[in-house]
Amino acid sequence: MEAPGILLVSPYDLAVPGGVQGQVRGMALELQRRGRRVLVASPGAGRDVELDGAGVDSRGFGFVARVAANGSVAPLTLSPLAARALQRWAVDAGPLVAHLHEPATPVLGWALLRRHRGGLVGTFHRSGIDRLYSTAAPLLRHLLGRLDGAAAVSVAAATTAQATLGVDPTVLFNGLDLEAAASAPPWPARGPTILFLGRDEPRKGRQVLLEAARALEPSTTIWLTGEPPSAISPGGATLEWLGVISEDEKRRRLQAADVLCAPSLGGESFGMVLLEGLAAGCTVVASDIDGYRQALGGHGIVVAPDDVASLVDGLRRGFEPRSQAEVAGALGHARRWSMGALVDRYEDLYEAAASAQHLARRR
Repeated sequence: MEAPGILLVSPYDLAVPGGVQGQVRGMALELQRRGRRVLVASPGAGRDVELDGAGVDSRGFGFVARVAANGSVAPLTLSPLAARALQRWAVDAGPLVAHLHEPATPVLGWALLRRHRGGLVGTFHRSGIDRLYSTAAPLLRHLLGRLDGAAAVSVAAATTAQATLGVDPTVLFNGLDLEAAASAPPWPARGPTILFLGRDEPRKGRQVLLEAARALEPSTTIWLTGEPPSAISPGGATLEWLGVISEDEKRRRLQAADVLCAPSLGGESFGMVLLEGLAAGCTVVASDIDGYRQALGGHGIVVAPDDVASLVDGLRRGFEPRSQAEVAGALGHARRWSMGALVDRYEDLYEAAASAQHLARRR
């Protein structure tokens, strides 16, 4: 049986930075390097320049709406017409194994859940339940039973999928592009530097970091993605606001920063950016929450969530010198989560899904 192509479906607009989007893009590039035929679909009107430049056929479907979900704002499409257009594209481009990331998230992949005949794999990223998820989940339990393979990025994500959707996924992980991380030239920096990478959302804990910054020395610089709030208390560390940055700039700033700070309040199923920080040689200071503990594996500093004093203490400890063994151990831990190792696991799922559908058609 000829190896089928792989259709990766992101429910979120690839033009908006995010963990799911990053995994879809990274998997597509790794599969392309392996000689697989790869297609990528996401909400939006345009094609992805990076993917198309690498030979990956990317398409956008539907108008993007920003919907509050799980303490975040999700850039997704609510158009059934977009879902049906994607399903028709998959038929025309077949044979394909469709890999749906967050298959319960409205609505781009839902037509594939109903009609696709080439093999279906789903990956569950979400940790925690909100109103949107709890409303949609009962309606999708039957459709999700059509998956030929299911994976989750963490134990927390698997637990959510089991509790709400009746799916029992294999626990895998998020993949890290170690080659890109290691080859990025450091961004120019002066003095002790902390990096915060997160959207302008309360659950990312940026406000906790801003309060902690007042207790740090002015010689310390904090780089923060996003836009500044309307009011900031004076004093403490120097704040530099970065707005939205590219993947390349993110890697360069990780190479330059002494500390990566991830003060999220909760709702994080894994914490890919923590591994990126370890791979770049940063000391990682992160909230003591389930997904972050799993990602760090003991190779960072964990602090109480939403606790300014605890975060201040963790950041100060983050500037202390580390031994060569500690640095090597953190890098070795990050290597366990490489994108190549992840795609090895998914190729097994793709083969099993394609075989299951092949046998079903012969019956």
